[in-house]
Amino acid sequence: MSVLEPNLEDAVADLDQTLTLPLLPLRSGAVLPGMVFTLALESAEAQAAAEAAGVSRIAPGSTPGAAAGADAHRPAGSDAHRPAGSDAHRPAGSDAHRPAGSDASPRPTDAEAGASGRLVLVPHVDGRYAKVGVVADVLEVGQLPGGVLGMVVRGRRRVTIGTAVPGTSRALWVQVEAVVEPPPTPEVVALAREYRAVLENILLSRGAERIAERLRDVTDPSAISDVAGYSPDLDLQQKVQVLETVDLEQRLRLVLGWAREVLGDLTLRQQIKSSVEEGMERTQREFLLRRQLDAIRKELSEIDGGADEGGAAGYRRRAEAADLPDGVRQAVTREIDKLERTGEQNPEHGWIRSWLDTVLELPWGVESEDRLDVAEAARILDEDHDGLDEVKERIIEHLAVRKLQTERGLVPVDGRGAGAILALVGPPGVGKTSLGESVARALGRRFVRVALGGVRDEAEIRGHRRTYVGAQPGRLVRALREAGTINPVILLDEVDKVGADHRGDPSSALLEVLDPAQNHTFRDHYLEVELDLSRVLFLATANVLDTIPGPLLDRLEVVHLDGYTEEEKVAIARDHLLPRLRQQAGLQPGEVGLSDEALRKVVGDYTREAGVRALQRELGRLLRKVATAFASGSARAPLAVDAGDVRRWLGRPRVLWERAAASAVAGVATGLAVTGAGGDVLSVEATAMDGPPGLTITGQLGDVMRESAEIALSYVRSHAPHLGITADAFERARFHVHVPAGAVPKDGPSAGITITTALVSLLLDRAVRPEVAMTGEVTLQGRVLPIGGVKQKVLAAHRAGITEVVLPAANGPDLEDVPDSVRSQMTFHLASEVGQVLHAALADTSTATAPAPAAEPGQAA
Repeated sequence: MSVLEPNLEDAVADLDQTLTLPLLPLRSGAVLPGMVFTLALESAEAQAAAEAAGVSRIAPGSTPGAAAGADAHRPAGSDAHRPAGSDAHRPAGSDAHRPAGSDASPRPTDAEAGASGRLVLVPHVDGRYAKVGVVADVLEVGQLPGGVLGMVVRGRRRVTIGTAVPGTSRALWVQVEAVVEPPPTPEVVALAREYRAVLENILLSRGAERIAERLRDVTDPSAISDVAGYSPDLDLQQKVQVLETVDLEQRLRLVLGWAREVLGDLTLRQQIKSSVEEGMERTQREFLLRRQLDAIRKELSEIDGGADEGGAAGYRRRAEAADLPDGVRQAVTREIDKLERTGEQNPEHGWIRSWLDTVLELPWGVESEDRLDVAEAARILDEDHDGLDEVKERIIEHLAVRKLQTERGLVPVDGRGAGAILALVGPPGVGKTSLGESVARALGRRFVRVALGGVRDEAEIRGHRRTYVGAQPGRLVRALREAGTINPVILLDEVDKVGADHRGDPSSALLEVLDPAQNHTFRDHYLEVELDLSRVLFLATANVLDTIPGPLLDRLEVVHLDGYTEEEKVAIARDHLLPRLRQQAGLQPGEVGLSDEALRKVVGDYTREAGVRALQRELGRLLRKVATAFASGSARAPLAVDAGDVRRWLGRPRVLWERAAASAVAGVATGLAVTGAGGDVLSVEATAMDGPPGLTITGQLGDVMRESAEIALSYVRSHAPHLGITADAFERARFHVHVPAGAVPKDGPSAGITITTALVSLLLDRAVRPEVAMTGEVTLQGRVLPIGGVKQKVLAAHRAGITEVVLPAANGPDLEDVPDSVRSQMTFHLASEVGQVLHAALADTSTATAPAPAAEPGQAA
């Protein structure tokens, strides 16, 4: 072995100036400063560079790098595998500096002699030389296995490659200039520390603890960054990029990002491996534990003569303790026998146990005792709700029937119950859901709410068949299990919003549930046993009846909740809403009080609804502002809020009633309608213009309402002489009827007389009295037909401040449903034909036939 021992201090000092050194291209690897590599000198370029560095003048000895394990440091695919004599990648023009016929090895010049033991290593990738190379010292030379000459080199410092210079040897000589690195900054030191930590984690993950320990001895940030040259996770392009990155901070950030990615991959692989191993161990451990548990249970059952609750014997004990009907007991016994014959590894074993658990958890024979005190039940209903007399009366009737049946020992015929299936229909916020809770409290029963809004799957009602994966009983069975009794009060909420699609029609499934003649033998698809629902008190809620299918509606006893009057809202706010909202705002009962006038101001100027939901929000907002004033010290308790103080707390009024639009303008009439939010007041506008004869209708109206407008115009045209309208009024006139709030869909025949009145008012140029509103269907002969929703429409007119209402004569009996406090403040005109309507609406007209005299307040004309 021959070893070169150059003067390292002189060498490093020489690198601080421009030098001329032989170039050795690396086509399959890259050497960074500080790295020690073994290179095989097979190619002509490698041999020429080694000869120029003085290697050929030293007799080859034993295998180079034997002490350092040189073969371990050789880059994959180094120049040892390159065909000898390949000049294809030599820089252009390099042969110009080489004398012709210089195949021999002449004596080096003075410049060449100064390069003894040193050369510059430059990667040659994709047909180009890297811009930066490394000055390397030749540490050792010798023969590699196979007789090939090789040498061990150590990278010293980065240099930038300059121009080629002439030489007398075969090697390519280039000028190089050392790269000067500034002192490391704190940021560089921090990046180097983090990169070292990441590298240590990578090495520890791969089991290289000794290398990780030696890595701690490297303290220079530049040396730390160049350790990336040894990484097997970086390809040649990445290593060349590290070599060419002169700025130390950028180099550290570059290698740190790659190291983080490698560490992330290693961590993820380790986690996956650990999860798989833990899963396998847990599965094996669970299997062994279960086998041991089965053996223990078997031994205990043999000793005690019993069995665990999850076995067949446990289910038999539970079945014997339950008060099961005969048919249900037979089905349970059959399933328990099947459970004994089915092994635990069989999937059907779990299905049978789930079915048995569901059946045995149902409250078979568990019935809550009804509170049969009619007076106490009435007191509870009055305590929870103001108004709603019709609903309370119906509940009291049901309770009275139950009381008489119990006292006289009468039993339902054929097992059928009382058949009380009430449907509470009304706008939002009138208390339909809370009324169901009050009914349950008055009767002393459990209360369960089943939300049906948006349900489209029939299996939600009847349950899934047991053959489906994840099968479960329907919502009614689950409601009974939740209630814990067989006779709870079940509220079917939003029954008008049940949908239908390819999965079935839930409303059709409700036909059996809500039929008193059938629900005592209700059969759920999951249970497949008869379930008696006749003792359940069903209450259904809906906003409108139009979307409820006819057969389902026929099984319901409809009770209308048409909304509250202003006085009822004031009483509800005072007795029910304020105490609860005061507590939610953190206020004591005596700290703030609202007078009835203030509550009436909130009801009239800040809410516009049939219920009290918006009223609750406004009162809550007012109390929160009062609480804020108390907390900030701007107000002190006790605080009394009167009508004049409401604007201070709630701001400007937010409700502008529609009747204000019905000013003294011809062609505008006020109508009454029923929407999903209760009764409402709307205006109808009519105008005429020059153009082709015809009718334009706007306002997002339905087909029925459009037909009402066409019928009204036809009636006015055909009865023009009788109405006092000249014939030329229709010549070259195009009429336009519009119902404001065009974004709100509207439909129904009850706007017929309103549209007719607007057209007559336009053609006669006489305004409609603003205190008059009307509703009713009109025919081509001028007859006024009855309509629905009288109570809701009258209440809406009363809320809007209207004092006179025109109704069809056939709707006269419906006025008995209107509260006395409202009827006493309003005048009603009952009309059977359009002439009577015009007489009440157009006070100055003389064209109405057989006008009906205006009634006194609170009476019907």
